[in-house]
Amino acid sequence: MQENADNTVHRPKTAVLAVVGRTNAGKSTLVNNLVGEKVSIVSPVEQTTRNTVRGIVADARGQLVLLDTPGLHKAVGRLGTLLNRMARRSAAGADILAVVFDASQTPQLEDRGWMERVAREKPDKTVFILNKSDRKSFAAAPFHEAWKEAKEAAAGESGPAVEPVWVESAATEAGGAEAVLDAFFSLAEEGELLFPEDVVTDYPRRLAIADTIREKFLVRLHQEIPHELGVLVNEIEETPECWRVKADLIVNRQSQKPIVIGRGGEGLKTARRFAERELRRVFGVKVALSLWVRVEPGWMKNEDLLMRMGYIGDVI
Repeated sequence: MQENADNTVHRPKTAVLAVVGRTNAGKSTLVNNLVGEKVSIVSPVEQTTRNTVRGIVADARGQLVLLDTPGLHKAVGRLGTLLNRMARRSAAGADILAVVFDASQTPQLEDRGWMERVAREKPDKTVFILNKSDRKSFAAAPFHEAWKEAKEAAAGESGPAVEPVWVESAATEAGGAEAVLDAFFSLAEEGELLFPEDVVTDYPRRLAIADTIREKFLVRLHQEIPHELGVLVNEIEETPECWRVKADLIVNRQSQKPIVIGRGGEGLKTARRFAERELRRVFGVKVALSLWVRVEPGWMKNEDLLMRMGYIGDVI
């Protein structure tokens, strides 16, 4: 509660926001910037985020719960369909819809798709974030024009669209997302805090560990097999001195196994070392990873595996 000079008491502002947009628009970087800690994995590879990650922002104005969702993309196979469904379900269940656009490029098909959805479904509160404003190729005008076209196309269906709040952001720069935070709080409403003030994420630990491991392989492998690499954490043995984690690295084909392992096992060792270092920083305890590369043909269609990896289940 906050008490003003006139003795009126205001409750903090709170909101649940779905941070959506096409893949690689910078959603995870933006969420990490706003939270002030790394809660979502980040890499230059498309479809890095595969689960809906909750990052929690708290300041003097109140508390925001950010749902960092998988990037919307042309779905290929069961996993691709699930990722798109996660993004859409998160959007439907949130108080505020925050659509992130990579404005260093011209509007893409998925960008226009989100605009058309907003124009058609008319969510009460929407923020359009033109990200990467620090790039020389940044241009806002094409996105405003695309929004105008989306509104005109939807006007005959169900009346005028609700206008979004527009904001520009450079999520990779210190302070580059302050305008985004101001826009979010301007739309939030007074209410009770949703989480304790010292919590920055409620993302399940097992999934967070799997994401961190996967990120280290994405950085090393680039475009070789990233979309066909899954990580399943099978066991976490905790002691005060060390967490011992056993995890499977799952690939589709036998030919992918040596790519993940690397020559002389060096790729596996390097990724494991960097993952252990980051997990120790995040959890404040030594983490020892035991990684096993496993071939599971068609794993992205295996509903049991997808459920154990957190890709099937409740979003909110």
